Amino acid sequence: MPASPSTARAINDRLALDLLQRDGPLTAGQLKQLTGLSRPTVADLVERLTASGLIEVAGESGEQRRGPNAKLYGIVAERAHLAALDVRTEGVAVLVSDLLGRVLAEASAPIDGQYGTGPAVEQAVGLVERAAKEAGADRLHTIGIGAPGLIDPASGELRDSTGLPEWHRRLMAALQEKFPEARVGVENETNLAALAEQRDGAARGRDTFVLLWLGLGIGAAVVLDGTLRKGVSGGAGEIGFMPVPGTAGLPSATDCDGGFHSVAGAAAVTALAAEHGATERPARPEPHAAAALVREAVRRSASGGDPAAERFLDALADRVVLGAAAVVSVLDPGCVVLAGEIGRAGADTLADRVQDRLTRMSPLATEVRPSTLGGGAVLRGALLTARDRAQDELFAPPER
Repeated sequence: MPASPSTARAINDRLALDLLQRDGPLTAGQLKQLTGLSRPTVADLVERLTASGLIEVAGESGEQRRGPNAKLYGIVAERAHLAALDVRTEGVAVLVSDLLGRVLAEASAPIDGQYGTGPAVEQAVGLVERAAKEAGADRLHTIGIGAPGLIDPASGELRDSTGLPEWHRRLMAALQEKFPEARVGVENETNLAALAEQRDGAARGRDTFVLLWLGLGIGAAVVLDGTLRKGVSGGAGEIGFMPVPGTAGLPSATDCDGGFHSVAGAAAVTALAAEHGATERPARPEPHAAAALVREAVRRSASGGDPAAERFLDALADRVVLGAAAVVSVLDPGCVVLAGEIGRAGADTLADRVQDRLTRMSPLATEVRPSTLGGGAVLRGALLTARDRAQDELFAPPER
């Protein structure tokens, strides 16, 4: 059945808004060419979207032509302000942007949960308040949070997990209370990093891949056919619990010790470095200490083929490939991205070693790539998610 006039208008409006978001500002003529709509239909939707406050004249095309230059239309960036948070065990990073994703303010601060859950939550909320004020945002439309741990599919909240600070779980409700008009959502950090890598990083252009997070904890994000797969209980990719050879025991439902985490997590990597001659442990909290040791080994390997550094990196790759091979054998993703503090520190040096081992272990052709977004992947993913959510609401047709 053909769409009703109101449905057709809504479809055309969203198409134009998506094009302006991706490629704008654009002239009415460019919108006509890109959408395939008639000139009167484009004129109507431009008038409609301008009246609704979603788009505005952003300049002129500058084309040499008879008569006045064509007007350029763009999204009204100030229509909504967004906040994105990357919540770590030791602190929080936050940024505030406009609807186009332009960063207006950034801030970060260490948070010591030993002083109590309440003070820790107050510190985090205060950081968001200060960033919003610096950005000139009177109100926040959407807040996206990236945090370690499982997200309950029913409630959309962080589940109670052993080893994670209590203030993480309280933060979402505290932000909702402080910013009652905002839409607040939380997502697993590894999933957000994968979305960011797919949009702007190592997995750009791929609709199927797995991101392997190597940091304080271990996890994986699974993107199949362009869709992030979370599983029935929100736990798809919790490979830190996966039993592997070489551990003293087996993981349990509440403790991943004895699983893949025990051979590839930050503490295990630090111990492995010590076994291969690392006599100094960087005075930094895990996983940054482990990442520093890996980064130093990569430097020494590149500068002269230091035998101890080579052996350490080989041993680390032997461990990482256990998780990569298990994921590849089940999902056949074609691409594995190594992320997290340790994955980033290993860069191409570690990725190439894992690639070599995986090629020998599996008949399934798989490319192993290091993250290209660095430490900002989770924050970038949280911002992209917040922006998509805000656009879905603002760009939706008005209810009748």
